Amino acid sequence: MSSPNTTNFEVLTKDLAQKIDSIITSYENNSTKLVGILLEVQDNIPKQYLPLEVAAYISQKMNIPLSRIYDVISFYAALSDVPRADYVVQLCDSVVCKVTGNTSLKDSLQDILGIGVNEISDDGKYCIESTACFGACDIAPAIRINGKVFGHLTSKEKIKQVLDNYR
Repeated sequence: MSSPNTTNFEVLTKDLAQKIDSIITSYENNSTKLVGILLEVQDNIPKQYLPLEVAAYISQKMNIPLSRIYDVISFYAALSDVPRADYVVQLCDSVVCKVTGNTSLKDSLQDILGIGVNEISDDGKYCIESTACFGACDIAPAIRINGKVFGHLTSKEKIKQVLDNYR
């Protein structure tokens, strides 16, 4: 299959196209590894999302229907097709986290960042998302920031310490 003309894309630069090609190659162009490919591509795009241009490029490069790409994007909370903040703060909403204090964690996050769940800060730096379990039950209550998990967040001070690394 021939590569699309990347000059027709607004977001997809030549450098990003080359990076996507490299990511797809590292996964051996294996469509069963689409989630990993999309996550890695998304990590290379400012605002942590997969714009239509990028999804279409991946669709063409991997010979996968665009609808399948969007099925995957819409299914997984870690993927997004709309721009997010520089730092995506995901709040685990599992039963374990609820029992161990995620309501207090959520309140503290909202207070510290000055935004609610599913909101983006005015400067575009932070957003808070509620998500299903991401496997941190042993360190609950937990958050994930751009893929990195932080746990045992039982006080506002601990939460501030974590967020200080993302200022």
